[in-house]
Amino acid sequence: MSAETGTTAGTTDGTTGTARPSIGRARTLLLAVLCGAAVANIYYAQPLLHTIGEAFGVGDGTAGLLVTASQVGYAIALALLVPLGDLLERRRLVTVLLAACAVVLALAAAAPGFALLAAAVVLIGVTSAVAQIAVPLAASLAGDHERGQVVGTVMSGLLIGILGARTVAGFVAEVGGWRWVFGAAAGVMVLLAVVVRLGLPVVPPTESATYPRLLGTVLTLVRDQPELRRRMMLGAVGFGCFTILWTSIDFLLSAPPYSYGPGLVGLFGLAGLAGAAMAILAGKLADRGHQRLVVTVALGVLVGSWALLGLGGVSVIALIAGVILLDLAQQGLQISHQSVIYALAPEARSRVTTAFMVSTFIGGTLASAGVAVVYPAAGWLGVCVLGAAVALVGVVIWFLPRT
Repeated sequence: MSAETGTTAGTTDGTTGTARPSIGRARTLLLAVLCGAAVANIYYAQPLLHTIGEAFGVGDGTAGLLVTASQVGYAIALALLVPLGDLLERRRLVTVLLAACAVVLALAAAAPGFALLAAAVVLIGVTSAVAQIAVPLAASLAGDHERGQVVGTVMSGLLIGILGARTVAGFVAEVGGWRWVFGAAAGVMVLLAVVVRLGLPVVPPTESATYPRLLGTVLTLVRDQPELRRRMMLGAVGFGCFTILWTSIDFLLSAPPYSYGPGLVGLFGLAGLAGAAMAILAGKLADRGHQRLVVTVALGVLVGSWALLGLGGVSVIALIAGVILLDLAQQGLQISHQSVIYALAPEARSRVTTAFMVSTFIGGTLASAGVAVVYPAAGWLGVCVLGAAVALVGVVIWFLPRT
């Protein structure tokens, strides 16, 4: 096996050494929809904060804590819940988490006060991390000849969920109010739980250790796998750039010379959906052993996208082009990283996911903090310089000598 290609000869299951048939298109699409719908749950509140604040008589600052609450819950689950994918039967685990997510979404929809809503949103973040269990599940069900493409397809669903959540939430809230957003999401989770139970095979656990020992092996994997550490750092860089863009673009578009309203600002998320197509293409290239090419090109595009975005303060065409290129680059990087890390330890894919996604999440958190400091001081151009600097850090990491 090569850490650079992330593939092995033949089509064997890395956990058992037995032949692994194709996952099939229907199951791949099911897991892609699951990922998108689950991750969307933690983004639905973002365009509704002002409306929710008015409903409960709290200010925008307090209402904004809902975003933090969902991220805190998601981070907790990444560290403590996702590793269970190696310890428990995964179809049952995914089904239980989807059902639990439906319950807490329903609680959010019916919340009589802001405090209860905030508590429910934390739990929505926890249970929505089922998306990060579904990705390694897809990798385990796929044959080696198709794993990159399958992971790319599933990750494209996740990206569509992230970028489409705000548009969907805004539309549903306009029609029926903000409570209907959470209520409808609860119904989707129930439907997915039933379909997963009926449509996916039993996937036995790959680890028999105790839960504390299981968590400890995450650190062991990070210590023993230098390629995993490198991909973790690059994952933090890529998601950091993604976060810098999407945290700051609302500020740019809502101020002169654009002065766009919330509806038009939300439509910019559609420009980022081009990254979904790149995820599938990157997956196909990964299956052919071209991860190094994908990462090298994607890092170059990532750096270049910030030059176009820098012109976005005066040109909406440059802004849209920069958004598309940045999302294309980020998805290419993400799929390449996951194709490689899942091949490093086939029996520990959920724990590898935890290590990689925690690092990615840290990158996004630091990027958000950076925007909070840079944008008030230096505006949009300052943010673009920050993004370019972060992207260049990724280039340096990539070309450092391998240990």
